Order: sequence, then structure tokens, then C-alpha cells
Amino acid sequence: MAPSRDDLATSDIDAYLERQEQTSMLRFITCGSVDDGKSTLIGRLLYDSKLLFEDHLAALEADSKRIGTQGGELDFALLVDGLVAEREQGITIDVAYRFFSTERRKFIVADTPGHEQYTRNMVTGASTADLAVVLIDARKGVLTQTRRHSYLVSLLGIRHVVVAINKIDLVGHSQEVYEAIEADYREFADRIGLHDVVCIPISALLGDNVTERSAAMPWYSGPSLIEHLENVQIDDEAQSLPFRMPVQWVNRPDLDFRGFSGQIVGGVVRPGDAVRVLPSGRTSTVARIVTYDGDLDRAVAGRSVTITLADEIDISRGDVLAAASSPPGVADQFEAHIVWMSEEEMLPGRPYLMKIGTRTVTATLAQPKYEVNVNTLEHSAARTLGLNQIGVCNIGVDRPIPFDPYVENRDMGGFILIDRYTNSTVAAGLLHFALRRSDNVHWQAVEIDKNAHAAQKNQRPCVVWLTGLSGSGKSTIANIVEQKLFELGHHSYLLDGDNVRHGLNKDLGFTDADRVENIRRVSEVAGLMVDAGLIVLVSFISPFRAERRMARERVAPDEFIEVHVDTPLAVAEERDPKGLYRKARAGELSNFTGIDSPYEVPEGAELVIDTTVLSAEQAADAVIEALRAAGRLG
Repeated sequence: MAPSRDDLATSDIDAYLERQEQTSMLRFITCGSVDDGKSTLIGRLLYDSKLLFEDHLAALEADSKRIGTQGGELDFALLVDGLVAEREQGITIDVAYRFFSTERRKFIVADTPGHEQYTRNMVTGASTADLAVVLIDARKGVLTQTRRHSYLVSLLGIRHVVVAINKIDLVGHSQEVYEAIEADYREFADRIGLHDVVCIPISALLGDNVTERSAAMPWYSGPSLIEHLENVQIDDEAQSLPFRMPVQWVNRPDLDFRGFSGQIVGGVVRPGDAVRVLPSGRTSTVARIVTYDGDLDRAVAGRSVTITLADEIDISRGDVLAAASSPPGVADQFEAHIVWMSEEEMLPGRPYLMKIGTRTVTATLAQPKYEVNVNTLEHSAARTLGLNQIGVCNIGVDRPIPFDPYVENRDMGGFILIDRYTNSTVAAGLLHFALRRSDNVHWQAVEIDKNAHAAQKNQRPCVVWLTGLSGSGKSTIANIVEQKLFELGHHSYLLDGDNVRHGLNKDLGFTDADRVENIRRVSEVAGLMVDAGLIVLVSFISPFRAERRMARERVAPDEFIEVHVDTPLAVAEERDPKGLYRKARAGELSNFTGIDSPYEVPEGAELVIDTTVLSAEQAADAVIEALRAAGRLG
């Protein structure tokens, strides 16, 4: 009789470690609605797997008596809920990862929060899982958050689902309750494409059907939860995919060695294999597969290696090494599912950072095509997405990137969006496909370029961007500047916020999303006018730094002069030339900058004009001097 795992652990640690190394690994998540018993279930699994040290057990006993929810009995949730706020409220907030093992398999489980406000954390836990355990409180049945998490499980490509109908003891171990919940869930699962679903009635607290089958439910003939987890077949699909390796690091320890390090996210690679480097498209063959322990004859998905090539090719971090015969696509515009994770709503047109694989690019989202109702799966119109909302959008990036659709390769098609100022993650996304226009729309070369236009006008074109509160005097100053430029014989054009809203932007309102689109359009027009050799005066409140930065990046670095018309709110409100502040204070205008919508003061403006000190004429002279100092007036 072979020694047990516990016997080996105490008698022959080397044999124990060797056996553990050969045991397969399953990554799974627990998810579902709040208080369905996810943490308790994981705590029970840890307890029954006998992987807790004596001091952990002693602490669990003490904590259960002090802050437990089971009347002094062991509260297994405390093994997982480590944050003070989690223990105080009896909920999970963060994603908790735990390891445990049995004789047959090793497991990494992610305990994800059930509260809707922490859906983003559930997405984090699910992104690397092979299987999902969806818990349902037998007393409550299938809830909105059950459907939301199940939809996300399907969206994120998890094909194996266990529905753990928990707290079955609190409904008298009722077969009727179990079957009703099972039927309800399977009907929804079929609609979202979850077909490998196993339902198990359990009591995480009492251990019924968790590690051993329970005598309290003779009507149930299926496996216990741990039996199913030990035996479920998880196909290693990543190894059957075409070879992919995003380059994490160019390894150059000396002049004689140049390798490309990263983790293989698809397929198998061997020395001699033909590879293509994306996005450049250059090809070569694999010379060596290098690791710390020596060269390999073969490396598979999940392995981190350094690859050397037979040819000298310019490769950088973020590039992808791929099978030459089946490379990924390369595009700069896509359709994608977006799961919005920020309390600040998505602003179409605003630039975000997009991290996909090892590459980071600038991305801009279009207005959503639709939002998904997770209860009915209906598609509804949406102008933006808020916290935990899910929708489909077109997305454009600032350079072509290699990709595979998410359904084909998670690592090549999954991405996150990051706010450029706060560096916080605001969304997760899944690429569907490249938009055809990214392949058939090309830049048309022209004979008369910006330099020719500028030389004809004897000036150097630029954008003078005047920003400030309503009533600060932007339009008055910009108008005087244009008159002075005209008198000096220069060619200019004034784009005024109010005037543009009569035509180009007449379809936009004053929500944050509409303000972003307003500035995006004006930035494009201003950029085209710079290409025509003009000095472009732009007078807009433009309250957000991100959009002013977007406007700056539309032209060359030396072609943008930001002018902050700095007028205190009290002074601007006292002037109130259009009566807008009065209406805003009376509640007749919503989203009015300075009252119920923020104005983000410029942090690096080339010119700051204090209108409490300078007259409009003096301010205009200061702008003209700034243009001369920048060499813009010929």
C-alpha cells in the first residue's frame, strides 16, 4: 500500500515534494451573491484538507468566540476574510487567494466578493480561473448578482461551472427546493452559453456534500464538491493554440547574447520553429530556448523562457513572437466588451491607457453600441457606462497592436483600461474583432503640406488654447488677439465654445461625456487648421485636464500654447454676463462648471492670465508676446 500524503510529509519530505510537483493544478473561483457562504465554503475546504497549522486552528477558535457569527462554534469564513472591515461586516471585499491540496490534486481558489460594488474584484479573480463555483443560498434562490457573476463567468471564458446550492440544511434538506433552483439556474445558463454545469446541494457550515457525501440527502446521488473538483477534466487548451509569446524583456547581459524573455501564452515552441514578430511582421527561426536550468528542446504555454533567434531583428517589449504560419491579427480599431469598474463613469472620447499583454498604448472608447441587462440579457441604448455596467463599444488605439479575439486566446484578447492621471484601473475589456475600416482606410498623401502652408503665410502655425471658467473673459481676450493678429498680417481662426455648439457640436449636451466629445471634435478641427498653416485660437471652458492634454497631443509638442484665464469663481459669478450662474444657482441649469461640475485647474499652462489684475487688452498683448517668444509670428 502506497504511503499517504500525510505520511510522506512527516517521513520523507523529498518524496512528498516530488509527488506534489507531479500533481495537477486546478484554479477556481467562488462567486455569487452576498452572504451565500463563499468564505465559509473555502474555510471548510481548508479545514477538511488538514492544511491548517495548530496556531491557525487556535486563532480560529478564539476569533470564532470573539467575532464569529456561529454562536461560538467554528466560523470558517474567518479563515479567509482577513480585512478588519470584512470581519466586522461579515462580508468579503478583496479577492482572497488560498492554496490547498488533496491526494489527487492541488488547488488555488479565489474567494471573490458578492457585493455589486466589488464586481471588479470578481472579474480580477475570474480572469485566471479554470472553473467557477457559483454559490446560491437555498433560501433565496437565483438572485441578480448570481446572474451577473454567471454572465461574467461566461464572458470571461470559464467553461466549467459548479452550482453549489448552499445552506440546504436551513430548508430541511429539501429536494424540491434544490430542483427548483437547479431548473431556474440551468435555464439562465443555457441562455448565456454555460453548458458544463454541475449542481450540488451543500451545507458549507456543516460540511454536507463538501468533502464527503451527506447521509442527510439520500435523494442526491452525485459527487461531493471535492470529488468533482478532483476529477473534472480541464483541457489544457492553451497548448493546442498557435504559438504566442508577448515579449516582457529584451535580455542583453553582454554583447554576445540577445534573447527575448516572456511567458508563453499559447501553443508550443521548439528550436528551429519559424516565428513571426508582430507588429513588424519580420520572420526568423528559433535558435535556442533558454532557462535558468539550461536549454529546452520544447516549451509550452504557461512556461516563462528566453528565446533567441537566428536573425538580428529589432524587437522591443510589447512585441509578440508568434507561429509564422498562423500569426495573430494586427489592428488599431476593434469591437470589445467592456466591464466598467470605476465609480467615475466612462467618458467616450477621453484617452485612457490600455494594457494588453506586455504592451501599453493609448486608447479611446466610442459611445457604447449597447449596454447588457444581466437579468434579461437585453441590449439597451447607452451613452456611457457606470460602475459595474457591461457594454459593447468600439475602441481605437494610437498604434497597431497584435491581438487574437478573446474567445480564442485570453491573454492576447484581454485588456485593462487605466486612468492616465490617477493610474487606477477603470475597466476590463475583451476584444471581439478588428474593425474592417482599420484595414481599408489609409492616410492619403498630399503635395501641399503644413510647412508649405506656413511658408506661404510667413508664420508658424499653432493652437492657442484659452481655458477658464464661464465669465472669465476667454472669448473677449481671444477676439482681441485675433484682431491684433489680423492687423499684423497673420492668418488665424477663432473657435469659440458657444459658436461651435450652434453647428458642429449642436447635438451635444453638457454631461461629462458630452463635454469630452465636445473637446475631442474641436481638437480634431484645430489640428486640421494647424495643418492648413493657421494660428488657431480656441476659447473653451474645457474643464478636464485629460481633454486638454488630448488636444495638446493632437499637434506637435511646440505647436500648443495653453493659456489659463485665471478668474476666481466669485469674480466670474459676479460678472455673469449671460446670467448662467444665476440659473445654475436656481437649479435651472445642471452640470454647470464651477457649481455642480468641476473645473480642473491647469498644472502646466504656458501662460497664466490673472483677469483681476490685467484688462482684456493687456491680456491679449500678453498672448501676442507669448506667440512671439515661441517664434510663431515669423
